[in-house]
Amino acid sequence: MSQDQIYRTTSARTGKMMVIMLGICLAGGVIFFAMWDYWISQPAPVVAMMAGDSAKPVATQTGKTITQDLAFVESDDFRILGFNELPGEEGGNPTINVQVGDKIVFNVVNDGLSYHSFGVTADEEGVTGIIEGSTIAMATNPLKPEESGTSEFVAGDAGTYYYICTVPGHRIQGMVGEIIVTEAGALATAAAPTGVSHDFELDFVESEDFRTLAFNELPGEEDSNPDIRVASGDEVTVTVENTGKSFHSFGVVTDPADFNSVVMDSAIASPRDPLKPGEEESVTFTAGAPGLYYYICTVPGHALQGMQGNFIVE
Repeated sequence: MSQDQIYRTTSARTGKMMVIMLGICLAGGVIFFAMWDYWISQPAPVVAMMAGDSAKPVATQTGKTITQDLAFVESDDFRILGFNELPGEEGGNPTINVQVGDKIVFNVVNDGLSYHSFGVTADEEGVTGIIEGSTIAMATNPLKPEESGTSEFVAGDAGTYYYICTVPGHRIQGMVGEIIVTEAGALATAAAPTGVSHDFELDFVESEDFRTLAFNELPGEEDSNPDIRVASGDEVTVTVENTGKSFHSFGVVTDPADFNSVVMDSAIASPRDPLKPGEEESVTFTAGAPGLYYYICTVPGHALQGMQGNFIVE
């Protein structure tokens, strides 16, 4: 009876194969770690595909920061959702106007009874393409009622972006607002007069040691330096009263560090001829081009001590 012949390698050949395999592993390891910066600088293809446009380059930041407070709100039957107010109501889903490189800090709270999450996307529909760093919670681990969170967004390109609830279906039900990003230095166009009028009252206030200044209340107290939000073309009347012991003046400016950047003919008094303690004065003007402005005390140094608030034109 014949037997099948069995071939076996020698110990020497086995040793050579092990050496070759070890050399290949070592060479691969050297190449991998030599290119470590490259590997960690590029998102994996599957991540890039899931992220949509999130891999867009981020612009050099301008140094300007806009703070936007948003609250998830719901109708009684949960069919209509929105931010701050329901869609169609004043203040609902506010439009945010910024320039390339500006940073938006979102402070978001869940004022509803359902679960929500947050993010910014360039996609006109759906809940994909969420931009890295803009998320608060996730659809799989959302904010519960009364929970809150903070995120940031810096636009790398001009265009329209959208802040949304990333829980599937909630965007369609109304939880979406626009972020309009223009090129740095680009001038937006003011709208024609709308016929809508607003009246705002502000008081100059000071701490006892005069080191901290503000409007209405000192920083950290309720109603301190309240945001003023109007539409381009609206008529705005601001009345200020000097309830402090120092001298103050008022204006809406493009740069809170530059008291000479007053716009919209919004000045009340001036650093050379300020309001004295107890004096009150008003100014009426038309809100100009959409964007973020600031109302300040235009006496040099007072804005830096805290006398400044956001003046938002939508």
